[in-house]
Formats: sequence, C-alpha cells, structure tokens
Amino acid sequence: MIRQFIRNAIFIIAACAIATGANSAKLSKNNTKKRPASFHTAKPETRGTAYAERADVMAAADDIAARRNLDTAWVRRAIGQSVYLAQITRYVLPPPAGTIKNWRVYRSRFIDATRIAAGASFWRANAETLARAQTEYGVPPEIVVGVIGVETIYGQQMGDFRVMDALATLAFDFPQTHPRAAQRTEFFKSELEQFLSLASRTGTDPLSLRGSFAGAMGMPQFMPSSWAQYAVDFDGDGKVDLFNSPADVIGSVANYFKSFGWQPGMPTHYPVRLDPARLDKEALLAPDILPTFSVASFQEKGAVLEGAALQHTGPLALVEVFNGDAEPSYIAGTENFYVITRYNWSSYYARAVIDLGREVANSMGQ
Repeated sequence: MIRQFIRNAIFIIAACAIATGANSAKLSKNNTKKRPASFHTAKPETRGTAYAERADVMAAADDIAARRNLDTAWVRRAIGQSVYLAQITRYVLPPPAGTIKNWRVYRSRFIDATRIAAGASFWRANAETLARAQTEYGVPPEIVVGVIGVETIYGQQMGDFRVMDALATLAFDFPQTHPRAAQRTEFFKSELEQFLSLASRTGTDPLSLRGSFAGAMGMPQFMPSSWAQYAVDFDGDGKVDLFNSPADVIGSVANYFKSFGWQPGMPTHYPVRLDPARLDKEALLAPDILPTFSVASFQEKGAVLEGAALQHTGPLALVEVFNGDAEPSYIAGTENFYVITRYNWSSYYARAVIDLGREVANSMGQ
C-alpha cells in the first residue's frame, strides 16, 4: 500500500510477508494513555547498533515528540532502544539490472494447494463476516480472501521483525543508492511517526509489535498510516485488532478498498488479445496500469475485446506482465483492478490476489 518499495524488489522477496512469526499484541482504540505502561528492557534480539547512540536520531526523536504532542522521554526510549538492521537495507534495493520478471514464477509463490486450502478454511470460518463486509463495503469475499492469503497466508506469516527496528532503520538509514532514496526516507519517517502516535494513543508498547521488514503489521500487513486511516472495529468489541481478529481484518481490508474507489459489481479485468495490424502498444502502455481508454479507443489502438467487455462503460488499461523469456501476458484492467494495486503498487500482486481468491472460491464450489 502507498507505493511500497516492494514493487522494486518483487522478484527477490515475497511481498511484505518475508519473515514468519505470530504477534499477539493488540492495539486498542479505547486506551488513550500518552505513555504505555512498559517497554522491553531486554537486550535486542537482532544484531545492530542501538539508535540511542546516534545524536542525530535522538534530535529527531525530540522533534517527533514535539510535533506529535507525545511524551519526549517515551519517544526517546522507543527510538533509542530500536536497533539498526543491515539486512533490511538490502531488502529494499531494486533488483539487479537485467533481472527478468516472470509472472508464472511469481504466481506459483502464492497460488498453491496449501494456500488454497487455508483460504477455503478461512472463508468457511468467516463466511458470515465476509458477507457482511460485502454488504457494507461492496467488496466481494474472494478479493478480501485473496489479499489476506497473499499477504500472510491468513495470519500464518505476519513477520518477525520488530516494527520499531524496521521503521527506524528505514527512516534513519535508508540506502542512499536507491534511485528514490529521498522519497522513501520521508515515507518511512512519516510511518515511524504514525506508528509512535498509534502506539501512544492505544497504550501499546511500541517495541512489542512485530511485522514485515517494511513495518507492515497484522494479517492484512497494514502500514501504520493505513492502520490509522482504514482499520475498523468490525467485530464490535471496542478495539481494532488486526493480529487476532479475523472480523477486524476482513472489515479493514474491505474498507480500504472502498476508500480507494471500489465499485461493486464491476469485474477486475477482461481477456484481451492484440491485433498486430493496428496495434499501438506504446500508446496503450503509456498510462501504465491507470485506466485511461474507453472501449472504443482501446480497440482502435489494437486491443481487441469480446463478450461482456464490449459493454463495459468505464475506462480500461492494458496490463502487461512478463513471463521470463516467453511472450508477455495481457489483460484489460478496470478501475477495480487499479484499486487492488493501491494496496500494493504492482500488477503482479493484483493478479495474484485475484487468482488466489478465484481458486479458493472454485475449491469451495462458489
């Protein structure tokens, strides 16, 4: 979500769920104490230098506390006890030049018998909640199930990095060799601030929470800003818990998509074939995956549609994915396809979500 760097590293690591481990910490919206009750005081589990030794980082901590109206000593301790994780700075770098993307390989990482079976089990256990989310937000169960399955295999792989370590490393030591280092640094500084505000607001020990190397949390792998903006208490127990409450996870994912413009009943994509005689691929691919073309203009440029696609009234995009040394594959993406890419800015990711959800539904006879 929010153009994560994972798009650049898509064929080096699996999106935001690289490490495994359960996290039982909860973020309760009813606890409004400014200072959590306790901190971890044990020696950090991971190698690295504690940020308390960095004067520039401690100055930044003071600035965060002042701007966010947080307890200064609390912020200094939280950031100071975080440690630099060198492996994270390697994970965020783009793949080496010449790396060939392969949709079939990528798909195989997320669409397999184990994940499909886990998805069917999750769907059956939460069928009523999924139906309620569709009624309230308009997002079908297979899309919600697809997202949670791709992200964490329904909570089995939520990440084992301390969120504070991950966010501090990327906020204060983002690799300057990255082509978008300045933007990424600012992004992670903002996420660190959001995380500290969230932890303070909910009375949570910020050093207790674990997630992905990017600082994404819970079953849906929400970044702190997404948790603050889109997470909902869908089970009605007075708190938002994306680690342990499937209902909150389902409602939050559906709310995220609705907030980004999901249109109930609209397909995510249509089949398309290319007519070499009149193909203007450069023009069709120029907007990337942003739906831009009407059905008529799409076909005028050599993207041939059939059946229900001809009745589509909204804009379309030509979505291209590479298959290694084989020919690329294409689909006609709708506005709903684009909405899925707002969760993770990658057409490969969106297709994996759609395919997993469909395979789970098929396995259940849906």
